[in-house]
Amino acid sequence: MKGTVLAAGLGLIGGSLCISIKKAHPDCTIIGFDRKKEEQRRARELGIIDEEACSFEEAAEAADLIILAAPVNGIVKLIEKLQSVSLKENVLITDAGSVKSPIMEASKQLAEKGAAFIGGHPMAGSHKSGVTAAKDLLFENAYYILTPGAGISEEKSAELQRWLEGTRAKFLILDPLDHDELTGVVSHFPHLIASSLVHAAMSAEDQFPYISRLAAGGFKDTTRIASADPQMWSDITLQNNRVLLKLLREWKESMDMLIERIGGEDKENVFRFFSEAKTFRDGLPVKSKGAIPAFYDLYVDIPDNPGVIAEITGLLAKEQISLTNIRVLEMREDSVGRLVISFQNNTDLERGKKVLIQETSFEVF
Repeated sequence: MKGTVLAAGLGLIGGSLCISIKKAHPDCTIIGFDRKKEEQRRARELGIIDEEACSFEEAAEAADLIILAAPVNGIVKLIEKLQSVSLKENVLITDAGSVKSPIMEASKQLAEKGAAFIGGHPMAGSHKSGVTAAKDLLFENAYYILTPGAGISEEKSAELQRWLEGTRAKFLILDPLDHDELTGVVSHFPHLIASSLVHAAMSAEDQFPYISRLAAGGFKDTTRIASADPQMWSDITLQNNRVLLKLLREWKESMDMLIERIGGEDKENVFRFFSEAKTFRDGLPVKSKGAIPAFYDLYVDIPDNPGVIAEITGLLAKEQISLTNIRVLEMREDSVGRLVISFQNNTDLERGKKVLIQETSFEVF
């Protein structure tokens, strides 16, 4: 497809969308806008965008497709700015916000101008941020939710999907309220729970000074999403507060019931609590991308010998397998330590696992 694309917001998501669009539609022109001019300049230097926008409004007037990839509050403000812009007659506008109701409400004003707005939420991400972390395969096989505004034709939805075909995502059309309910359950609520678990550990630290050391293993992995951007997640929580308050009240009722069962030594129902959770979790898709970015971690039990980590990284480098992180969970003199190696994707993880099993005697899992 040919045309001019404006990407407003050049972070991980916006930058990755630009790369995907350009790969599938090399004849299009991508104009990038970001309130952080350094990100805008860097995106141009990396070839992620073709041109830098002098202003959002000026670039919007020239665009055939406008992508709003800012935080939700920022998206609403950008929609408000579009009210006073002379947009092209057939312009298509979308966003990449993780809460849809406030965005779709604001977009009604654009519909009155005759602009076609289709809400969007690519359900993929990374633990890295900024335009330098952008990549074309970020959305591959991930669900990409679309929430068309009132009166949007199937042809317009199909047009947006053609623009976004380079993402290789799975498109799913939902009602905005249903979207917010679903993402509240599988993404927003887990972030609240992970953060509350960390707060519980913090509260116990005065009594048990060694808790941070003991929590460095499985606890740290379990609560990993609590390390996400606090500004972003406080905004998301307040933007989707209706859904999250409902989920928190239901969670409280469930925990009150569990307290009663534990206090009453109700073995049957305590067992059922864990058994039902295991059954449901074990039935989840193994390789599908979900609302929370996946962790591609490999665990290797290693002896406390000089050069052992270098040996492992050397084997992976020889096979040209890229790593995103490497850390030791535990290493004491005369004991086995656990090395955690993080990969970019599941393919690299499986390749790394195969190499280490074949070339070493370490336990790999």
